[in-house]
Amino acid sequence: MLAGTKKIESLKVGALEARLAASPADVAAAQALRYRVFYEEMGARPSTEMVALGRDFDEFDDRCDHLLVIDHGSGSALVVGTYRLLRRSISEGHFYSENEYDIEKITGVPGEIVELGRSCVDSRYRTRATIQLLFRGIGAYVRAHGVALMFGCASFPGTDIEAVATQLAYLHHRFRAPAELRPRALPAHYTDMNRMPDANIDPRAAWTELPPLIKGYLRAGGLIGDGAVIDRQFHTIDVCMVAKLDQVSKKYRHRYESGASEAVPG
Repeated sequence: MLAGTKKIESLKVGALEARLAASPADVAAAQALRYRVFYEEMGARPSTEMVALGRDFDEFDDRCDHLLVIDHGSGSALVVGTYRLLRRSISEGHFYSENEYDIEKITGVPGEIVELGRSCVDSRYRTRATIQLLFRGIGAYVRAHGVALMFGCASFPGTDIEAVATQLAYLHHRFRAPAELRPRALPAHYTDMNRMPDANIDPRAAWTELPPLIKGYLRAGGLIGDGAVIDRQFHTIDVCMVAKLDQVSKKYRHRYESGASEAVPG
């Protein structure tokens, strides 16, 4: 294990396994997947060193734990999904989300908190099974570390706000975090998510068009902060999500930890 974390159980579904990175080579494989998804597929702008290495990395990686989904079915272990996990106790007082959001209300929550970030799944594996396995891994992680709250940025591909206006409004009206816990986009980055009245939204259609990882967060009981952020480096539209674990309903907690299916929320 890296970053001094506790071991969590390995979780398996068929040929897929979720576990924490256990070596620098594991982290490098996660970074290579991030590079393929963020830069080659989604059009983010890499540094010269990232291009040379074919990996996405930043100063937070060495402080984080890295959750992996690995496909063993091809005869070789292939990392096909990843989440980066940064606990308060190893964060050195800094979180990636602070680049876009005021998270003072989140950091004011007592106890252990964890930031989820740099999430991505290989385009061939964006299925319910893969996403559920990722979130089952997160469930094992937060239990192992007694986490009271998890948060982090999640993304829509592209930078055209109007293309995702319905989805942003759906999240704004149906999934906003309570005021006492709600992160807010920094003034320089703030984009209003209230793009249309709730009555104009078809919730089933809006849910269907959400990115899979945002759906996974919502299934885990996650809620949304105030304001979206256009990230032109990563060519995404970001929202900040937060879940206080003691407020997650038993229904969502069961699905979060077991990977059970569910109907459209909201």
